[in-house]
Amino acid sequence: MLTFVGSFQNIQMNNMSIEKELIARSSSACELCGAKEELSVYEVPDSPDNGAEESVYLCATCKAQIEDHDKVDPNHWRCLNDSMWSAVPAVQVMAWRMLTRLKAEGWPQDLLDMMYLEEETLAWAKAGSEDEDEEAIKHIDSNGVRLQPGDTVVLIKDLNVKGGGFTAKRGTAVRNISLVRDNPKHIEGRVSGQQIVILTQYVKKS
Repeated sequence: MLTFVGSFQNIQMNNMSIEKELIARSSSACELCGAKEELSVYEVPDSPDNGAEESVYLCATCKAQIEDHDKVDPNHWRCLNDSMWSAVPAVQVMAWRMLTRLKAEGWPQDLLDMMYLEEETLAWAKAGSEDEDEEAIKHIDSNGVRLQPGDTVVLIKDLNVKGGGFTAKRGTAVRNISLVRDNPKHIEGRVSGQQIVILTQYVKKS
């Protein structure tokens, strides 16, 4: 029993030491979005170890969205435009994983293209990423060509836009599309100033 209590105390002391180190490293701010409140230690999944170097200091908002896909607000993660340049590998890993999760939005892919991770850090990031699952969902146009975020497509038939009060005409170019993450048959794009959902079977890649 005494051994158990001693081990528990050691764990507590280690956790306190890690948090103290992260507070100093982060200047008491969320290492992803910069928030100053409701901060706590988050151990990066699939880490090679379990110390401060394998953890990040996060706010409650970032932590909740990382852990629950249904709570994700893509606009919140525009903060990664700054934090992705962190020199801390654990922060780089979390930024890479969130950008990968959100890449169907279009703009995260642009940031991913700019990111540079050391080979070891990239392997760590990929070890816990959802990239393979994301790749399993493919958005294909009417000609069987795979669509990517940011592509330009052309409508191949007139489409009645429900609730929009207009018809999107055949031949209309839809630029900078985004992919609906959980539905391979749907993409989104702006037509006549309105953001609409379009079936992939009615478009061809330009």
